[in-house]
Amino acid sequence: MTGEMAQRITDEGLKFVVACAKMPDVALAPSRVVDEGWHALVLHTKVYEELCASVGDFVHHCPGYDPDNCDPLILVRTQDAIRIAGYDVDEELWGAPTGDQLIAVAAKCQHSPSDTGPIKPMPTPRPPCRDKP
Repeated sequence: MTGEMAQRITDEGLKFVVACAKMPDVALAPSRVVDEGWHALVLHTKVYEELCASVGDFVHHCPGYDPDNCDPLILVRTQDAIRIAGYDVDEELWGAPTGDQLIAVAAKCQHSPSDTGPIKPMPTPRPPCRDKP
């Protein structure tokens, strides 16, 4: 994968997180390709926490495990949510989970509202209070 492609995928992952945070009551899901970009963000926990704080809500990652159970309309709805949030969509990266992916995707999972429910932002967890002995 080229650096340019990695940047495009990460950009779509960022847009996806913003859309989820701005529309917490709407069932949204990334394409399998965009999910790879989201994974890259989530793995950098401090940066991801700061990103979520800057957009208003922490967006948890709750994977589903059946790529054959994809609701194609959820990808359309997610792209619409990204546009409503003020971003252009890189439509080439938003294909349904088929064998004909733009890039090779290692994970065999797909976020699916029938498996895991909508992806919902949650308040940022607070550290527990530490009582002094």
